[in-house]
This record gives sequence, C-alpha cells and structure tokens, in this order.
Amino acid sequence: MTRPVRNYKWKDGKTLSLGDVSLVMGILNVTPDSFSDGGLWNTKEHAMSHMKDMAADGAAMIDVGAESTRPGHTELTAEEETARLMQLLPLLLDESSVPISIDSYHYETMEKALSAGAHMVNDVWGFQYDDGSMAAVTAAHGVPAILMHNQNDTVYEGDIISSMKSFFDRTLSIAFAAGVKEENIILDPGIGFGKTGEQNMEVLARLDELTQAYPYPWLLGVSRKRFIGTILDLPAEERDEGTAAVNLWGIEKGCTLFRVHDVKTTAREVKMWDALRKQARLQHGGK
Repeated sequence: MTRPVRNYKWKDGKTLSLGDVSLVMGILNVTPDSFSDGGLWNTKEHAMSHMKDMAADGAAMIDVGAESTRPGHTELTAEEETARLMQLLPLLLDESSVPISIDSYHYETMEKALSAGAHMVNDVWGFQYDDGSMAAVTAAHGVPAILMHNQNDTVYEGDIISSMKSFFDRTLSIAFAAGVKEENIILDPGIGFGKTGEQNMEVLARLDELTQAYPYPWLLGVSRKRFIGTILDLPAEERDEGTAAVNLWGIEKGCTLFRVHDVKTTAREVKMWDALRKQARLQHGGK
C-alpha cells in the first residue's frame, strides 16, 4: 500500500520526511499522572535525558504532553497546562536534534508553544474542541498538524467507520476554513479514545477503509493501551510486544508514523518490516 509523501522543513533547520519509510514518534509526558509513565519525566534533568535517549534510539520526532489524556484524567486549564509545559519546552527545543510536536487541545497552550519554536501540533480533538481557534493558530504558524478522531462517549449511530469519516470531514472543513494547508494535515484514528476495546479492534481491522479514503499520512498511537492489556492480560509496562504487533498491522494498513513509549525496539521492528515489504515488492515487479 502506497503511503502519502510529505517533506517538512522548519526555520531552525530541522526536517521530517513522511512517505514509504515508517517513522517513530517518541512520547515525552511531562505529567505526574499519565497512565504508563506519569511522574517519570517531569523534571528538567529527566525530561532532557529521556528526549535525547529517544532521539538516539531512532525517534524521528518527540511528542511532548503536559496534560494526561488517559481515560478519567484530571483536566487542566489552559493556564495550568501552559505553565507546566513552558517550564521545560524552551530547554527541550534548545537541545533537541529532532522536531518536537505538542500534544494539547488548548489553543492558548499551542500558541505559546509554537511561538517558542515547537514544530508541530498534535490535537486529540481534531480541531473540534473549540470554535476553530486551534485551527487558526495552526494556520498562522504554518506548521503540520496531527488531527485525531475523538468523542466523549462510545456510542456510534450506525457504522463506526462511517461515523469517523464524518468526523474527519468536519475536521478538514474547519482546517481549510482557517487556512491550514492541505500538505500540513496528518490524521490519527484515535485508538483508545471514545471507543471500547471491541470498537478499537474493529477500527484496526478496517483501518485501510480510513487510510485509503483520505490523501494524508496517518499516525497510529496504540502504545501500551488498555485494549492490548485486556487481550494479553498484562499491565501497562508489559504491553510493548502487543504494541509492536498492532504497529506492524498498521504499516500494512497504510500508517506511516507510530507514537510509542518504547522507541528503540519499535524503530528496529518497523525498519525490519519495511525491509521485508520492500523485498516483497521487488520480487513482484515493484507492485
């Protein structure tokens, strides 16, 4: 399956190329309460060290989040989130060798982060949390945006994929109305958000119905999530093998970018899988 190609270059010289090579996004939660690593990286020394380790281990970019979005999380105000993020972000930007995305649905936080030099938006509400302000901020800064499917409950009227397509159609309408460029859009099916375990599995099984419906790169973020733990009967810290299996499935279904906690192992896995896919194409005449 051919994946859309995008090449990004920022003012500070950092670059990111999305295409047929699978890339890893390393998760840097500077939170006290994230489900897998809350409290591990929320000091300057620990955050900096972990960021550098993930880049050395093969992360093509780092996703920084200052508010947990796990089920049942404690919501922060935009002011609280911004204060927590900005204690660390300028230092991270100074030292990072790869682009940094910001995981936030507050446009006020995103404005501060992008003004400080952050490279990409990662919005778990796909521009639909506010009145279009997040889309406007993204457009004003001219940066790429990862736009995720989400909803407040797990009730879907009719087919779940059709419902998700309607969501993404609205997201794209908001984006284009605000002036976000088409080449700056990356989509995310939002596995684990507004979906039961069974619904997560259905979306994954039918993921190509989404990736083939839109001409944009797709990010898949399943790292250590609950539905993997339910299937394997394992706690969060023991779900990396299950995560790997889902990520390899995602490659076959058209995803390009994989958001994970375990960067080193994932980078090796997807590189090997890409090599196998390339060899298989060569043996079938490049098809």
